[in-house]
Order: sequence, then C-alpha cells, then structure tokens
Amino acid sequence: MFKKILVPLDGSELAAKVLPEVVELAKTFKAEVTLIHACYTPMVGEATPGVIKAAEPAEHKWCATFLGQAAKGLQDQGVDVKTVCADGVPAREIIYYADKNNMDLIAMATHGKGEVAWVLGSTAEKVVSHATVPVLLFRVIEIKPPLLKEIYSTTPGVG
Repeated sequence: MFKKILVPLDGSELAAKVLPEVVELAKTFKAEVTLIHACYTPMVGEATPGVIKAAEPAEHKWCATFLGQAAKGLQDQGVDVKTVCADGVPAREIIYYADKNNMDLIAMATHGKGEVAWVLGSTAEKVVSHATVPVLLFRVIEIKPPLLKEIYSTTPGVG
C-alpha cells in the first residue's frame, strides 16, 4: 500500500517523535522512507541578503548532519531510508517533493500549538490542506508538570 513514505523533520524533539511510528509503518509495508528538512531563513529585522546568503551553507551542513543521524537510527532498525535537504518554505517544499517524487504517504508530527495555529496556520495544516497524497498526522504533546509556585497560586486554599 505505502511504498514511499515522506517524513518532514524540523530538527525538534517533538517532530522526531513520529519516527518510531514511521519505523513500524515502513516495516509493515516494506516501504522506503525519505526524511526531508526544508532550509528556510526568512528575511527578518536587520538581516541583509548577504547575511542570509552566508547563513545558508551553515544551515545545509546542519541539515545534512541532523538528517544523517536520524537516518542512521532508522537504518539500524532495518529501514531503507534516504535524506533530502530542500531549500524554501517548509510546507511548499514538502508538498512539491511528495508530488514530484510520487510519494505514497506523508507522515508527520503536529505540535498542536493551540489558537495561534488556527490563525496563522501551521506547516502540518498547510500540508494537509494542499498535498496531493495522503497525510498521516501524529499529534505529539509535550506535557510539562506545573511548577510548585503554579500549584500554590492556582489552587484555592493552598499557599
């Protein structure tokens, strides 16, 4: 069913939480996995085109290293994997790569950033809305225990 799975990674631990699920999918369907990261540095503040251009080689080096480490982890588990460092806006590059390379599935984590994501849109939401192939989202939530002072300030009768 799924022979070619595209997995976008942004370098965060939360995004990487999709990898164990992808390993299971890849083994089940004997699929090839492609890890993709979009190198994108938007023009912000005082950044000049020269500064942005100088940052590109460093980002590509980081991308190759980061994806290489992730790929090795998958290969060690018996998964056929390759990596791609794309240039451009992440959602656009993910959709383009999936379409151009006849991917069967895009599997990615979504951080579920709450109300702000609804207004601004997230990469996952853009991919789901515009991809020409099925998209499997894994909702990953980082649960932080409340700080002791938060418990005392929000609990009636405590403190």
